[in-house]
Amino acid sequence: MNTAGHSEATARRGLELTPFRGLRYDPDRVGSLASVTSPPYDVVVRPDGLHHLQSADPHNIVRLILPQAGTPDARNEQAADTLRRWLAEGVLAPDPHPALYVYEQRDGDGMLQRGVIGALRVSGPDEGVVLPHEDVMPPVVADRAALMRATRANLEPLLLTYHGDGRAAEVVERTVVRPPLLATTTEDGFHHRLWSVTDPADLAGIQSDLAQHQALIADGHHRWATYLRLRAEHPSPSPWDHGLVLLVDTARYPLRVRAIHRLLHGMPVGAALAALTGLFRVRRLDVPLPKAQEVLADAAGAGNAFLLAGDGAFHLVDRPDPALLDRTIPADRPAAWRSLDATVLHATLLEHVWHVPEDSPAHIAYIHDTAATVAKAEQDGSTAVLLHPVREEVVRELARQGVKMPRKSTSFGPKPASGLVLRALEI
Repeated sequence: MNTAGHSEATARRGLELTPFRGLRYDPDRVGSLASVTSPPYDVVVRPDGLHHLQSADPHNIVRLILPQAGTPDARNEQAADTLRRWLAEGVLAPDPHPALYVYEQRDGDGMLQRGVIGALRVSGPDEGVVLPHEDVMPPVVADRAALMRATRANLEPLLLTYHGDGRAAEVVERTVVRPPLLATTTEDGFHHRLWSVTDPADLAGIQSDLAQHQALIADGHHRWATYLRLRAEHPSPSPWDHGLVLLVDTARYPLRVRAIHRLLHGMPVGAALAALTGLFRVRRLDVPLPKAQEVLADAAGAGNAFLLAGDGAFHLVDRPDPALLDRTIPADRPAAWRSLDATVLHATLLEHVWHVPEDSPAHIAYIHDTAATVAKAEQDGSTAVLLHPVREEVVRELARQGVKMPRKSTSFGPKPASGLVLRALEI
C-alpha cells in the first residue's frame, strides 16, 4: 500500500507497546554482564568474532542467537535446550512484574541514545504503522523463524525509530535519574544501562503517546518479517501477536546512519575495474582509509560514487554513464530511489556489469565495519565495495511512500546490545 501523505498523527491505530516480564541474566551466575552480551546476530559475521564471544563466557547470548550445531534443525534445538537449561539453572530469570524498559547507550565520544524496550503489536505494511525501508532475503527470514519457533522467545530487540518528543520522552528522562536495574560497559567502549517502568501512570503515558505515531525500522527487517510470519501462523490472540523492539525517539536522540559495505568473493579488484571501462570514471587513490572516505563523501555529494579496495589501494568509482543508468535502473520508482547509491550498485553494477547475484553468500557478503571489509578483501584477493551512508530523512520519506530500498542499504546505530533483556513468550 502506498502511504504517501500518511502522517504519523493519522495512522489508524499507531504503535501499541505492551509491558512484558523481561528475562535477564543473574549477575551472580555469569562472569559479568558485559561478557554475556553480543552485537545483533547479523553483525556477528566473522568466525573469529563468534569464537571470541563464545569464549568470553559459557553463557554468552550468541549460544542462543547463533547456535553452532551441524544442521539447521540441530542448531535450533540446541538453542532451545540451552535456553531451557539456563532458565532451570537460574542463569536467566524473569523479572517479577511486567514492565517496559528504558535503555541507554553512551560512548566516549559524546553519543547518547535512549529508548523504550517493549512488546510491540505486530502490524502489516498495509496498516502504515511500522514502515520497512528494505527488502528481506527469504532464507534469512526462514532461518530466524525456525529459531524463534524452537525457543519460543524473542531473543533480541530490533531497532525502530519514531519522531515524537512527547509524553514518552518525558517518562524516559524521569526514569534515568533513578538507579538502574543494570549497568555495564562492553568491550567496544559503550556504556549500557537499563531501567524498568512499572508505574501505571508512566506506562499509560508512554502507551498513549506512542499510539499517535508510526515507526521506521532502523535495524531488524528480517526479524520484523519473521514476526509477521509467526503471527500469521498462530491464531490471534496469541503471544506471537507481539514482538520485542527498542523504540528510539529521534526528535531527542538522532541515530547515526552508516553504510553497509559489500565484499565480492572471488572477484579481484583488477577484474572489477576492467569491467567498468567506459561506464564509470575510475581514479586510483593512494591514501589511507580515512582520507579515502573523505574523498568518497565529497564525490557522493555530486552523484553516485563508490570506493573499490582489495589490492592495497582505493579506487574512486563515480560519474556513471547516464545511458547505462537509463538502461539498467527500473523507471517505475521515485527519483529519490533511482538515484540511491545502493540502487545503482545493485541494479547496475552487481546485476549488469559484474553479474554478481545479490542473494548468494558464495558470491557476496554484507559487512558493517569498513576496515574489516577492506582487510578481508585484501586477505582473500577479492573486491570490497565501500558506500557512503544515506541520510535518515531520505530513508523515512521513501518508507512513507511505501518504497523499499535495496537490501542492506543502511546501518542505523548504535544498535541495542543482545543479551540485556529477552522476551519468553510463555512467561
